[in-house]
Amino acid sequence: VDFLKNFFSRTLGLGGESQQKSLEELSLNGVAKYIQSEKCKNIICMVGAGISTSAGIPDFRSPGTGLYDNLQKYDLPYPEAIFDIGYFKEHPEPFFALARELYPGQFKPTICHYFIRLLKDKGLLKRCYTQNIDTLEPHGTFYTSHCISASCRQQYPTSLDERSGVMCVWRPIKYIVFFGESLPARFFSSVQSDFPACDLLIIMGTSLKVQPFASLISKVPSSTPRLLINKEKAACLAWVVAMDFDSEKAYRDVAYLATCDDGCRKLAELLGWKEELEEMVKHEYAKIDSSSATGAASSQQRQPKGKTEAKADTTKPRKNNLAIAE
Repeated sequence: VDFLKNFFSRTLGLGGESQQKSLEELSLNGVAKYIQSEKCKNIICMVGAGISTSAGIPDFRSPGTGLYDNLQKYDLPYPEAIFDIGYFKEHPEPFFALARELYPGQFKPTICHYFIRLLKDKGLLKRCYTQNIDTLEPHGTFYTSHCISASCRQQYPTSLDERSGVMCVWRPIKYIVFFGESLPARFFSSVQSDFPACDLLIIMGTSLKVQPFASLISKVPSSTPRLLINKEKAACLAWVVAMDFDSEKAYRDVAYLATCDDGCRKLAELLGWKEELEEMVKHEYAKIDSSSATGAASSQQRQPKGKTEAKADTTKPRKNNLAIAE
């Protein structure tokens, strides 16, 4: 219903009288001024894999470097099968191999992650909706797993239910959702309460090609500004989701084409938060490096006699310093 209302309003000019222009100008500077106003109190962020590429984690669809272009070694029938629950039940090995590459502690959060945290610290973040499973946001971790057998469903600290021999999915506490699975009830209840109250929607690092995530951008009020920070424009096709950056009728959508880190850095500068953001990143990185050094030293002390080489212990979960999910 929301999509159809926006579609007819934008393409046929119906309901144009109700469109309220909240931004002084359709630019990043206009968004910054709006954030600084009293009108902007509840910001929702929608993020995808693009916010983590600078941490060394590939996105999904970039030609040549994207995850889906580099899965030949897993001999998949199609790239998305690695996240398909039906395929996983028959062939769990590819997902576990990928999960080991994404295991917590191997990557640092990006400038974009810390910008979202800065929004939270300033009391502006309503919620962060993410498509990512890289654990750089505290929406969940690989620290627990549960058996996918309908007769079991118990949680385990490992990836194998030894009683039944049924493989268990490494799941976050709030669960990784595979293709073919239903989203948790909390997702839908949060959408119903969050989006009508949204004053600004910031979309970062996503092509908006996966539903129902992509359609969320049409859930905010028609007067709510929407900022896209991405390397390319997304969701410009009217029959997919209604975003309008360039037409004569454009009144609330802004596209800032850059990496997510560069976009967040520039927005922070316009808001007068640049030094605060840089200091946060510096401080948190120092904490992560210190924790890694402590873990490596502890691992070396546990090495049996005769062993002279030690590596950081990555088998134990490490506390993530971000707190942005709520």
